Amino acid sequence: MHSWPAPQIPELPGPDGRPPILVHDSTTGALAEAAPGKTARLYVCGITPYDATHIGHAATYVAFDLLVRAWRDAGKAVVHASNVTDVDDPLLERAAATGVDWRDLALEQEALFAEDMTALGLVPPATYTGAVESVPAVVRAVEAMVEAGAAYRVPVEAGAGGDTAHLGDVYADLSADPDFGSVSGLARDEMLALFAERGGDPAREGKKDPLDPLLWRRERPGEPSWDGGELGTGRPGWHVECAVIAADGLGLCTDGGQVGERFDVQGGGADLLFPHHEMSTSHLRVLSAIGALVPGGVRLPSAGAARPASRTGARVHLHAGLVAYQGEKMSKSRGNLVFVSALRTEADPMAIRLSLLAHHYRDTWEWTAGDLPGGVARLERWRSAVSGNGGPDATQTLAEVRAALAHDLDAPRALAAVDTWADTALAPGRDTSADQEGAPGVMSRTVNALLGVRL
Repeated sequence: MHSWPAPQIPELPGPDGRPPILVHDSTTGALAEAAPGKTARLYVCGITPYDATHIGHAATYVAFDLLVRAWRDAGKAVVHASNVTDVDDPLLERAAATGVDWRDLALEQEALFAEDMTALGLVPPATYTGAVESVPAVVRAVEAMVEAGAAYRVPVEAGAGGDTAHLGDVYADLSADPDFGSVSGLARDEMLALFAERGGDPAREGKKDPLDPLLWRRERPGEPSWDGGELGTGRPGWHVECAVIAADGLGLCTDGGQVGERFDVQGGGADLLFPHHEMSTSHLRVLSAIGALVPGGVRLPSAGAARPASRTGARVHLHAGLVAYQGEKMSKSRGNLVFVSALRTEADPMAIRLSLLAHHYRDTWEWTAGDLPGGVARLERWRSAVSGNGGPDATQTLAEVRAALAHDLDAPRALAAVDTWADTALAPGRDTSADQEGAPGVMSRTVNALLGVRL
């Protein structure tokens, strides 16, 4: 699947040493270095393309774009993978309700999302994979889990399953993963409540445990399906889709390849911590333990290939706060969405980006009528400040922006540093004797490279 064009990112002057990029790990609740090595590996969960892109999506992806930019400025090679869940119940339901073919709806919304991301200046992922594309790899993964006894079949209702209904839906057996729960640290009753609220099926008859997640959904009348080999016709479950795409896109392997079993950061909105990131990490652990992860993705393991899996998955789990509107969490089910495409008809996309950067990525906040005008005013002021031939020395401001992003991607602090420089540059009657001719250019490149704002 194609992503979107990459923006040009200017190089910034030294110093050679950069502060380590620290972020808030949702698992430990403490700051952790996002990527201690020379290569930074990031997996960010993508959209389900049936109603994209609202401002909540944009806030999340802008946050991770800051991380990518900070890593690149620190001289790290960034390996960034993401997915598009281009077949799922919400997409099929929206297509049916609107009388549009689900494939056409997905393509339309994917294109709109790409336009929005391009306009907002996001660096695209190197690997951008749709759920439909991942079907063969998901089938191999689920077959491996069934063979290893880490997954099981649940009978389907009459009319489901086509000619091989006896194969049933396939669920992960969470008892095969003794570390399940270690990502979120939630109590079981909290897990059950969130699982039911966020797309799970704890009441499904035939499951060994109410929390066991779906791996392969057998074909149903009127729904799309794919050849699942020994699994029968069907389509992937959400959590295993992300696990497989992460393994493929980030080069995870267990059989002697150069890349290890861990990657640096798994990210998304705060509502993905459980069940999605908990369960996708569990699937990676199990696939690693049975020897199914290999360079380039997933294969069926050889006999006796079990290996320890305690260090599989992301080192850090990073989550963005949710955005509310009109007093409630912004969500498609409520219909209280503010679309980026609509805002782009009102203002420069850079003003939209500045409106988002005014809020710390981990905060839960509410979009109001004042957010966009605030971004517009800041953009105009910054552009005025860099329009001259000279200006105040920007060296310290660059250092302050770097330091702000290095401390848990503190965009509001970074914006304040640039505001201070702009206020000085625009102050009436100020002493210009110490101005530097190249300072406006340094400032313009700083906000472009690190904050993604083109002046």
